[in-house]
Amino acid sequence: MQHFISSMRKGLPKEMSDQDLFSRSIYRIWTKEIVRYSDLDPNGHVNKYFEDGRIALRTDYMAGLEADLLGGFAIKKFTATYNGALPYPATIDVGTVAVSIGNSSFVLAQSVFDRERCIATAEVTSVYFDPKKTGFKTAA
Repeated sequence: MQHFISSMRKGLPKEMSDQDLFSRSIYRIWTKEIVRYSDLDPNGHVNKYFEDGRIALRTDYMAGLEADLLGGFAIKKFTATYNGALPYPATIDVGTVAVSIGNSSFVLAQSVFDRERCIATAEVTSVYFDPKKTGFKTAA
């Protein structure tokens, strides 16, 4: 897993500011989403697109890791900042990048873009737990 994180971090500043999250150039993984009316809350906010970006990271960059390892990650913290409402209908881009890795956790930065306008940013901390020790069942 360390190799995938270092490849995702290549060329990025050691510390990233909130302003860095508004720049398309920092993101390594991109997903394209079509905004559906049913995805939006009354304020035009959506968390689903962040989840889709994390799934793309898992599919594209973590596929070679052991299934037990992948099943042992859970979201500890999710923080989103909404900068504007999404238009409907629209096609948006979701950028995802790994910004740090610890002994049993990693942090992702994500942004949702409507063309060049950054609609929302998120920081997601995932932690590893051993499903065998906790008794939790994981989806394979």
